[in-house]
Amino acid sequence: MSDLTPETPPTAPQEGPAIGRDEWVARSGENIELRGVRGLVARFEQLPAAARYGALFVPMLAWPFLTGSDYLMQVGIDTLLYVLLALGLNVAVGWAGLLDLGYVAFYAFGAYAFALLASEQFDLHWQAQWAIPVIVLITMVVGLLLGLPSWRVSGDYLAIVTLFFLQIFLVLLNNLDRPDFQFLDNPPEWAITNGPNGISTVDPLVLFGRRLTSLDAYYWLLVGTIGLVLTALYLGNHSRTGRAWRALREDVLAAELMSIPVTRLKLLAFVVGAGVAGLAGAIFAAQQGAVFPVNFDLTLLITIYAMVILGGAGSLAGVMLGAVVINLSLELLRDPDDASLAFFGALVLVTLLTMRPFVRWAALAAGTVAFGIVAHFVVDKVWPEGVGGQSAGQTRIDSLVEGWAIIPSDPQTWNRVMYLVLIAGVLSLTLVRGWRRIVLAAPVLYLAISIWESAMLPQPAVARYLLIGAMLVGLMAARPQGLLGAHRVEIV
Repeated sequence: MSDLTPETPPTAPQEGPAIGRDEWVARSGENIELRGVRGLVARFEQLPAAARYGALFVPMLAWPFLTGSDYLMQVGIDTLLYVLLALGLNVAVGWAGLLDLGYVAFYAFGAYAFALLASEQFDLHWQAQWAIPVIVLITMVVGLLLGLPSWRVSGDYLAIVTLFFLQIFLVLLNNLDRPDFQFLDNPPEWAITNGPNGISTVDPLVLFGRRLTSLDAYYWLLVGTIGLVLTALYLGNHSRTGRAWRALREDVLAAELMSIPVTRLKLLAFVVGAGVAGLAGAIFAAQQGAVFPVNFDLTLLITIYAMVILGGAGSLAGVMLGAVVINLSLELLRDPDDASLAFFGALVLVTLLTMRPFVRWAALAAGTVAFGIVAHFVVDKVWPEGVGGQSAGQTRIDSLVEGWAIIPSDPQTWNRVMYLVLIAGVLSLTLVRGWRRIVLAAPVLYLAISIWESAMLPQPAVARYLLIGAMLVGLMAARPQGLLGAHRVEIV
């Protein structure tokens, strides 16, 4: 009978995605031709892990040798602190999918804990090898306590609870100056946090008897700390716990049905993230020599989240790159001239990417210039004060725009009007298509340039955050997963 049995043909190689295999998501995009920035990102992601992280560490190692000023060294230290904070936040947000808005409280807790253990506040002067492990351990316990509500709430409700915790902690920092222990006969007169004045007598780091006082010493300490934290997180991400975190992030119910300990993983994500933030806070307090409640406000929380989102939540290399890009951009945009060059450069780049083919971009540029000439001429004849102002920028392009844009001599009232008109114009752009969008985009673009010169450029502290926000919006439209974030494929 074996002779009568037809021979089974060899199995052809499977062309489609291998459902149920780990490499399915990776293989699903192999046949897609990637060009430009997406192609560079794809090739970077194909590099070995050592090469990827080495490419990020090389600039860190070279920075002290490329700069000779204390200001730039301080910028490097601040950037490395942001890198450390972004790595910690990525554990809860990028891996476990938990919206933790109380993360900055762990950073503040670590900073104030070091200030209490190594300062004249209580006349304690612990060395770093004893103080930092204790601080990290206590901060992880605080993270465990904050993670307990995640048993019952999730999503927006968890965000509200964690944000409430941050606000309570900031209130305590501002008011826990000299608590009144009325239930004691002889209450101690302790000044715990000194309220809004903070603690300004923090000792520098003393590590095994060696005192760190120079900026270079703190910089290299942070480089080594990031290396250790990155190694630990990389190993954790490729362990069973890391895979379970990602399963929890994608679908909590499915993860629970696969017998994954969801509650334990949520608590662990809070604990690990809090530990990294507490470590960063201790180094921050020692390097600054003082801590104040204003160092840990909502602006800092938004900035760290922007770093994680820009780099790509879930990607260690991505959040590190996001921290570097955001902080260096904020420092670069402190100067009005640099901010102006960045604004017009970003404007040209964004319009080039969104207006295709090139003939449409050329039509938009010509239309904007022509509209501006006509508008400036009409306003000058009807309302001379509307073009009587001066640009705050000193670059060549600002000088050219000053005689072309609408810059009122008294901008307080008219800036608000132009804001409202600009918002209406941007919303109208979403309702039209084709050449009608180009026709409408010209006056909207002209109005945006006028508002930049009239209202934003004189306030670089506000303008730089607006530019960062615009950069994030543009990135989310072009690459929702972030610079180095992984593209997720939903399997139904």
